[in-house]
Amino acid sequence: MSTQAARVEEKLFQNRYLVDQGKPHIVVQPHTTPSKNLLAMTKICPAGCYEKNASGQVEITPDGCLECGTCRVLCEPQGDIVWNYPRGGYGVLFKFG
Repeated sequence: MSTQAARVEEKLFQNRYLVDQGKPHIVVQPHTTPSKNLLAMTKICPAGCYEKNASGQVEITPDGCLECGTCRVLCEPQGDIVWNYPRGGYGVLFKFG
């Protein structure tokens, strides 16, 4: 790992995330076969929130989401996800930046 990447990861580790139990701010719509964009999210989500499960569907664990908007740009217009801002006081708290 490069020194630059290590510094970024150290800073990201300082962020805190307050989970809003039972009220995720991102929901992946039901699908039998994931779209290309959903599959792309398993690789490009900077927080690693998207994963392919054993049955081949893409799932999200929004805990730790950086709220960067990548999935909104890529997946929301096609209806692959429903994205809402977290309720006040929940979500990511950036320490740096």
